[in-house]
Amino acid sequence: MMSLTNEDALAANEELTIKIKMDKEKNMLHITDTGIGMTKEDLVKNLGTIAKSGTSEFLNKMTEIETEGQSTSELIGQFGVGFYSTFLVADKVIVSSKHNNGTQHIWESDSNEFSVIEDPRGDTLGRGTTITLVMKEEATDYLELETIKNLVKKYSQFINFPIYIWASKV
Repeated sequence: MMSLTNEDALAANEELTIKIKMDKEKNMLHITDTGIGMTKEDLVKNLGTIAKSGTSEFLNKMTEIETEGQSTSELIGQFGVGFYSTFLVADKVIVSSKHNNGTQHIWESDSNEFSVIEDPRGDTLGRGTTITLVMKEEATDYLELETIKNLVKKYSQFINFPIYIWASKV
């Protein structure tokens, strides 16, 4: 939305893309976009909610809503369920993000707690966000090229930006 109302939001790089890279050696999956990125405050406010909410509070609320016969779909925005689901396949999630109005920061969580620091590498993104998943041992199938291709085809058919997939060299 910001890119539609503020022409400067895409000033650093007007091309919008998504890049996915599987790194089997390091057991990591990297997803990078060239969107508007997030400030430190955005990372704390939006992603920090996940760590503040915690699994037990989420499960308690979900049980309470189901007992009352209500839909649990409204929990998604409150608890960051969509993003929180990354912890089903990852032991750790690292989000590096750079907004035009600020320095690049790193948000990191193991699902129990989170930290946000200024990125010691400096500005490597220009603008955008990289999500790195340190995969669980039982989820290494998500580092396979065919698995990623199938997931992208299945869930990204209505995305209007190019999606590039790279596999690590062996």
